[in-house]
Amino acid sequence: MLRKPDWLKVKLGGGEEYNKVIGILKDKNLHTVCQEANCPNMGECFCRGTATFMILGDICTRNCKYCNVKNGKPLHTNPHEPKQVAEAVRELGLKYVVITSVTRDDLKDYGAMTFAKTIKEIRNLSKAKIEVLTPDFKGDSNSIRAVLRAEPDVFGHNIETVERLFDDIRPKADFKTSIIFLKRIKEIDPKQITKSGLMIGLGETDDEIMKTMRILRLANVDILTIGQYLQPRKDLAEVQKYYTPEEFKKFERLGYEIGFKHVESAPLVRSSYHAGDYS
Repeated sequence: MLRKPDWLKVKLGGGEEYNKVIGILKDKNLHTVCQEANCPNMGECFCRGTATFMILGDICTRNCKYCNVKNGKPLHTNPHEPKQVAEAVRELGLKYVVITSVTRDDLKDYGAMTFAKTIKEIRNLSKAKIEVLTPDFKGDSNSIRAVLRAEPDVFGHNIETVERLFDDIRPKADFKTSIIFLKRIKEIDPKQITKSGLMIGLGETDDEIMKTMRILRLANVDILTIGQYLQPRKDLAEVQKYYTPEEFKKFERLGYEIGFKHVESAPLVRSSYHAGDYS
């Protein structure tokens, strides 16, 4: 295994704000991707009073080799979850909230209506801006439209890795389906801000990273995040390379050159990291 470089070593944090977020999440029986994915920024974000809520349970129907979230047969959805998330957003006083989910291929609408209901409930209780980070809904246009009708401020879907590695790293997903998904959002609503994220360090080449960035831009994606993959468990994919901060800066410059409106590229960047600062 590769030795983790010093720039990737962070403290998980704690303190009053951190404990406040943990308490509200526990009280309302809510999940965050921050906790489920062992995000390295969890301490910082919780101390800032922010979190990325994960709806539709904590069991995913897919089994990606980079992801710490449990996979298997999901439980029934919670009809009260959208309201519970909205109440937590209000209690935390969030100005910007990110809503994501496990993949629910078992649901007829793939969970799209729960995203839409959650957006509407938050709008009823808060003036917070809302970003959604959805699965690919298997490319279903009706599911995309259901989310768009709820009018999120940002509609995100992460490509995660380069096309060559998809079959191994994301065996139940499809690179082209994800690209078409992102492109279709803009086709349905050209004014909708779109976003995608890429993890690097799984064995891709620089040329493959740059090719993926160009493909995402051709799909009219507005915002791009690039971060270092970190192996969350021993049974998941191993890190093949740790990119330096300078290399991340190179990808950031390229992103702006090819036309992204905003690029966040650094070792500890995750899709939702400081999202409210630039969206």
